[in-house]
Amino acid sequence: MLLWFGTGFPDIELRTARLLLRPPQNGDWAAWAQVRASSRDFLTPWEPTWPDDALTSASYRRRWRRQMTQWDQDEAYTFHMFRRTDMALLGALSITNVRRGVAQIASIGYWIGQNYARQGYMTEALAAAADYSFGALNLHRIEAACLPKNEASRGLLEKVGFRQEGQARAYLKINGRWEDHLLFALLTDDMRLSAGL
Repeated sequence: MLLWFGTGFPDIELRTARLLLRPPQNGDWAAWAQVRASSRDFLTPWEPTWPDDALTSASYRRRWRRQMTQWDQDEAYTFHMFRRTDMALLGALSITNVRRGVAQIASIGYWIGQNYARQGYMTEALAAAADYSFGALNLHRIEAACLPKNEASRGLLEKVGFRQEGQARAYLKINGRWEDHLLFALLTDDMRLSAGL
């Protein structure tokens, strides 16, 4: 089991057939801001309201420092997602709200730039994050939520093996409104069954 309780991000990479996932770096700001800016209309229907300074380098540095602290304290694990052929930053995913003790649970969230959507990249990334969650992080369960109208996200979760478990009323404030969400979960036993173990 690989847990990290140091200062700053560990030198870790998750690799898939086409992707490299690694913790954010301070130098990623320009690429991150560019893909977020060019995908703003694509992303905002599914995300919390962006603050006015959402894409500034100062805002990115604050986010980066918070993510390092969360990693150090075993609270959350954020990865930027890069295409291996040209190291273009495509999106990101985060394993958050880590709960230990008798639970061993976390939540997972993700986003991808508009130009890279529906090409299977997020399927690879989410599967790699699930493997990391159940392996290195020794979690038992990972949870995800999506808006009922977000058919792409629902399809992604189901493709990776998540099962819908219910619906939560006014679950998250998305784009300025409290929205109902479908609730999904994936258990370590689900992964073993799909692998035939």
